[in-house]
Amino acid sequence: MNDKEIHILELIKENPFVTQNELAEKTGLSRSAVAGYISSLTKEGKLLGRAYVFPKKKEVVCIGGANIDRKLQTEETIQYGTSNPAYSSQSAGGVARNIAENLGRLGVQTSLFTIIGEDHGGEWLLESTKAYVDITPSVMKEKHQTGTYTALLDSEGELQVALADMSIYNSINQELIEKKWAHVASADLVILDTNFPADVLAYVIERCRKEGKSLCITPVSAPKVKKLPQNLHGVSWLIANKDEAEVLADMNIKEEGDFFQAAEIILSKGVDKVVITRGDKGLIYFTKSGEAGVILPPKINVVDVTGAGDSLVSGIMYSHIKGLHTEDACKIGIACSLLTLQSNETVNPQLNNKKLQETFGNYFH
Repeated sequence: MNDKEIHILELIKENPFVTQNELAEKTGLSRSAVAGYISSLTKEGKLLGRAYVFPKKKEVVCIGGANIDRKLQTEETIQYGTSNPAYSSQSAGGVARNIAENLGRLGVQTSLFTIIGEDHGGEWLLESTKAYVDITPSVMKEKHQTGTYTALLDSEGELQVALADMSIYNSINQELIEKKWAHVASADLVILDTNFPADVLAYVIERCRKEGKSLCITPVSAPKVKKLPQNLHGVSWLIANKDEAEVLADMNIKEEGDFFQAAEIILSKGVDKVVITRGDKGLIYFTKSGEAGVILPPKINVVDVTGAGDSLVSGIMYSHIKGLHTEDACKIGIACSLLTLQSNETVNPQLNNKKLQETFGNYFH
């Protein structure tokens, strides 16, 4: 900000109801000049534009999917081509939404920018989320259905197939992101999933790079990772699973060395830190500054894998906010995912700071 913008902002803080004419008199500027500075301050996220409302400072804004998760788990081994006895459940889901709730439960000031339908499902979704997350930036869209994700799990809790109806995300465009950018500008860290269209993802990445914002990208699936641009300069973290990393690096990953080769290729696109998860074999990390390592997970009884990847990202980003080193951040990420793996819920309702610290201490100290 320049001196004139700082002066105008100070005057508005003193009196949020001050008029542009009054600001012009107090600053010695023309009214049109004042209007120009206010427009600039709004674009920078210093004001929300309407009645000079100042944005609530948030540590994190999560951008991407929020949908209804439906799970069906068979009682016995799946028999294809016929009916299987199963248990069913419904919960709030979506990668960005799950991460936002996890962080909120850990005490991080988090907001969510997503899009849902003007339907009962959408209302239920926001109601289920707002206890831990600021949903102010989110948008309800008429004539669209809220996204749904239906997972079929085997009797061991392992995912067999998932069906996603996410067509509502295609209605997001750069103009809508621009309108909501003040909420993004007021955050220290941006977490972006790959549910939105390719041009929107590229816009967010470029805007964060220009504004010097920490940005973490977490792909939703191997098909959706293809929407990311080749140029990933400005991306602080990229956290992907094996399938997503194979697409990003355009190579097959067959052995441990391949994970690091894939991470190196992703780093060459401009990313600062890459984490690739390996299911029950833990994860590898590789950074631009030369940090590298493998972290193996402890053996536990898995109840349900749904949401484990999202909680791992949450734990790593929680650690990033706290300024921890990459290795410790990844260990805390695994500890956070362990809590989800031992729960039937996509986000473990028992998650909090104390529980995470206990889990980390039990398994990694």
